[in-house]
Amino acid sequence: MHYDLTTLPNGLRVISERMPSSRSVAIGCWVDTGSRDEIGPEAGTSHFLEHLLFKGSDLWNARRIAESFDAVGAHHNAFTSKEYTCYWAKMRDADLPLGTEILAEMIQRPAFRQQEIDSERHVVLEEINMNEDDPTDVAHEEFIRALWSGHPLGPPVLGTRESITNMTRETIHDYWKRRYTPKSLVIAVAGHVDHQTLVDLASDYFGGWQGDLVDRPHDDVEMTSKVAVRKRDTEQAHLVFGGHGLKRSDERRYAHLVLDHVLGGGMSSRLFTEIREKRGLAYAVHSFRLPMSEIGARAIYVGTTPSQAPEVLKLVRHELDKMRSDGLTADELARAKGHVKGSLALSMEESSSRMNRLGRNELTGMEHLSVDEIVAKVDAVERSHILDVAADVCDGPYVLGATGPFDVAELESFVQ
Repeated sequence: MHYDLTTLPNGLRVISERMPSSRSVAIGCWVDTGSRDEIGPEAGTSHFLEHLLFKGSDLWNARRIAESFDAVGAHHNAFTSKEYTCYWAKMRDADLPLGTEILAEMIQRPAFRQQEIDSERHVVLEEINMNEDDPTDVAHEEFIRALWSGHPLGPPVLGTRESITNMTRETIHDYWKRRYTPKSLVIAVAGHVDHQTLVDLASDYFGGWQGDLVDRPHDDVEMTSKVAVRKRDTEQAHLVFGGHGLKRSDERRYAHLVLDHVLGGGMSSRLFTEIREKRGLAYAVHSFRLPMSEIGARAIYVGTTPSQAPEVLKLVRHELDKMRSDGLTADELARAKGHVKGSLALSMEESSSRMNRLGRNELTGMEHLSVDEIVAKVDAVERSHILDVAADVCDGPYVLGATGPFDVAELESFVQ
């Protein structure tokens, strides 16, 4: 994969991938901070801060930022995860200087006006309310809390009603001052971009910024079988069943990717076939992976009528046991490889997708691989590799997060 990488004197990294046939660019400012970096009353600060930076600085207020992006037809937004935050924009290549200037002003010189903090506090509280009203989101949160209980990855990204309600300007400012530094930032751009021009822009708008990198402790977690239920009188039970997975840098991740697709990654997957197609027990059923820096998780989501939950959970356990004992057939392995390779190729047609891959990989210390290099690693996966991974990720201890008319005792037998 061809990319260009430059580190400015202040430690800020600038990485780009040129797409000559494109007339647009996608730029992302990736900050090495997320909900796992919050301490005590800071719970939810990473996400709250993401909202507040769009309120602007003394020179660029929220209206000027929005009007300037709108005036050139740009798309812009941000997102916060447990381990990083990204502020991004996609625009015409000629408008990259404008996009860089706006993002630089937002990130380096936020005004933190009290009235805007108070106003946005209500917005974040409404977002928490929206999340709480979605039983699927609640089941996922219950799963993560139970799985990573006591670990920095366990608490929700949004924080809690209490933490957001009580959060002060000083807490937000101090968190920004501690976690937002040039050494913790990666500027990633993909599209019709000249790397040296990008470096010059970054130097102009970010070069005077100073600050040191803050270390992030990496902790293991001791997992135990657990059930976490948010009891509600719902028409459908929402179940998230899983356990430990592979960390982000594990060399077996390509085998796990193939395994995950066969287990619950599509309409031909085992879980979809057994639970939905053959028995009609659910509309939505899928598996997913959560690879993090030092630990990981894997899980299966199913939405079903509460009375059918025991049968569904038995089927899930059966498919996990079967994967661990038998692995994949040759046909399943071939189909899964084809799916992974095809999906990867399609995803890389967009500059935004390429920017996301560049920024995320650089920030998290992952190797930058071309599509052909990744395809070669997927092609190298053999059935023996699947069995090796399955022995690790398709076994207990199991954790179940659920929303529905259940008591914990009704579901405990399924995680034993």
